[in-house]
Order: sequence, then structure tokens, then C-alpha cells
Amino acid sequence: MASYQSEQETVANKSGSNDQLVNEFVEETTDINHVEIIENVIDSLEQDDSAMVSQPPEGGYLWKFKYGSVEVFVRLTGTTDEDLITVWSAVLKLPAKDEPRLMRKLLEMNCSNTFEARFGIIEGQVVVISIRTLAELSPGEVSRLITVVATIADNNDETLQFEFGAA
Repeated sequence: MASYQSEQETVANKSGSNDQLVNEFVEETTDINHVEIIENVIDSLEQDDSAMVSQPPEGGYLWKFKYGSVEVFVRLTGTTDEDLITVWSAVLKLPAKDEPRLMRKLLEMNCSNTFEARFGIIEGQVVVISIRTLAELSPGEVSRLITVVATIADNNDETLQFEFGAA
């Protein structure tokens, strides 16, 4: 009986310490200044002092910067866990030549080499985009989202424009 009780106490103590570690981690991640992190990432990627930031009337933040041959946009809707970070970059204006083949190519690329990003269509343009809530989003993940979108867009825009541009 004593050993069973001592095992229960050990489990309770471990559970308590695990809960404490989880709470400490949550506190650390809620103290993250996403605006500062985004600006640091953009500072490391942007070229020709091209970075601009605005605060749209609907709230949040919107950044724009040049990376290689593309413009990259980062939108932060706010700073709570439910708010979103959206990163996107246009790579091709529509309509395009041979759109069925283009759509097939984009779907294949979505499946094989876009990581956390994906190709999509916004306002008549093919874009590379990634959207994520801020809940449990680490500084490394913010950096990765922005870098992945910028790199995939820059690596594919000229090829897509050459192959499918201006119908």
C-alpha cells in the first residue's frame, strides 16, 4: 500500500512539474513581439531599402518588401493568438497561356515543393501564400514562413511568366 501511494505521489509530482513547464512555455510564447520579429526578418531579406510598413484602417500591420525579382507582402491582423499572419507574393498575372497546363503544374508543385506555402489565385494573379494563426507561433516559424514564401516566389516567377505569361 505504501509503495502504491508513493508511486501516486511521484506521478502527481511529475505531472505537476510537466504542467509547470507547459505553463512557462505558454507564458514565453505569449510574450513574443511578432511585429518586432517580422521587422527583423524583413530587414534580413529585403533589398535596396525597399521595406515599407503601414497600418491599414481595419487594423493590424502590412509590410511590403522586394526579394529578388518579387514583391513580398506580410499582413498581421493583430497580436492575439487568434490573429493571423499572412505572407504572399504574386508570381504571374492571369489570364495565362495554356491555363489547364498551368493549373496542373501549380497543383503538382503544391504537392511536392512548397513546404508550408502554396500556390493560389488572388485578384487575377497567381500567388505563393502562407497563412497561420499566431497561437504557439515561434520566432523561427515566423522567419520560416516569410523566407519560404519569398524564396518560392522568387525561384518560380520568371519561369512561370516565360512559360505561361500573357495569353
